Amino acid sequence: MDDATAPPVEESATPSRGTVTRAIRAAGWTSIIAGLLILGFVVQQLFVTTWFAEQHQVALEEEALEHFAVAEVSTVQYTPAPASGTGTVIPGAGGSTNDDDIPAAAEPRPILVESTAETGTAFAVIRIPKIERLRDGWAVVEGVSVRDLKNGAGHMPDTPLPGLPGNSVISGHRTTYGAPFNAVDVLVPGDLIEVETALGIHTYEVRELQIVRPTDVWVTDPREGAWLTLTTCHPKLSSRQRLIVFAELVDGPNYEAIYT
Repeated sequence: MDDATAPPVEESATPSRGTVTRAIRAAGWTSIIAGLLILGFVVQQLFVTTWFAEQHQVALEEEALEHFAVAEVSTVQYTPAPASGTGTVIPGAGGSTNDDDIPAAAEPRPILVESTAETGTAFAVIRIPKIERLRDGWAVVEGVSVRDLKNGAGHMPDTPLPGLPGNSVISGHRTTYGAPFNAVDVLVPGDLIEVETALGIHTYEVRELQIVRPTDVWVTDPREGAWLTLTTCHPKLSSRQRLIVFAELVDGPNYEAIYT
């Protein structure tokens, strides 16, 4: 019987070891490059922007001093809100009640006001003795756009300037562009905040801290008396919430006119 030769067995088509190695190597390099890009972005956001912001502070503080010298300061008549309640005079409201328990109108009194700076320019300096970064002051610019907050803390337009009746709102970053409000979470009721403007130095005392949603715009609503509201992102490295610091005027050029 003739010897039969078995037919060759065909090997299944599988990637060669070299192809697999190249694929793994490519994936590894891709991961490394992506990691370096992410790391570079984080370094740029946390450190590079802060370095530039700190260098820019010198020029902004000089700009604020120039504003102090050229700002127009004038006197206007201010009428405090009448005392509320039934026959109770609220301290600082400046009014009294009549026999029908209807609040009587308060007498107008003069207060100082200053001209508003152009958007993006520095017009004030904020100092918080308890916070090292803000102990020597940080420039405040007019406006709260992305561009404005790259330069310093920003005053929200359509709210009163610091030292005036109502609710003056100042916003700032916590982790980038100098992070002026990085440590405001350490503040407690009783801590002092100073804001210097062309009118002089306005001293506020912290009354309350709150964490709210970004949509809680009520924090910027007008208030009786004179208030300073600081707003910043919360928690750090996130914009999921907002940390709010409410502080009330306790001293300054207009304090007696507003509260007595």
